[in-house]
Amino acid sequence: MRGFGELETVVMDRVWDGDDTVTVREVFESLKTTREIAYTTVMSTMVNLHHKGWLKRKRQGKAYLYWPALSREEYSADLMREAMDSGGDPGLVLTRFLEQIGDDESSRLRKVVRRWASGKETT
Repeated sequence: MRGFGELETVVMDRVWDGDDTVTVREVFESLKTTREIAYTTVMSTMVNLHHKGWLKRKRQGKAYLYWPALSREEYSADLMREAMDSGGDPGLVLTRFLEQIGDDESSRLRKVVRRWASGKETT
């Protein structure tokens, strides 16, 4: 798995921030308020994301409705898993990660691990 390119990231953020489904027109209208961009560029990017498996779509009239294949959190978790698998010694990668997170993140991580561990023990 690879991360998204710059425009792909912006488009995926808009899709993730949208309701259930979005059209190219909706993403374009949202993007054009903050950048100079052509409708066809947004359309090509969304078609490419669909072909890469990141977006799903169905035809509605003359347009397609798009939605993400994975949630933002699922995508982020997959990136983290890939980093752990390809970054050398997984224990050292995790140690370096833990050294970089702040107190609030560390507290949230401990809570998640405790909740996850207690759920695992009962199954």
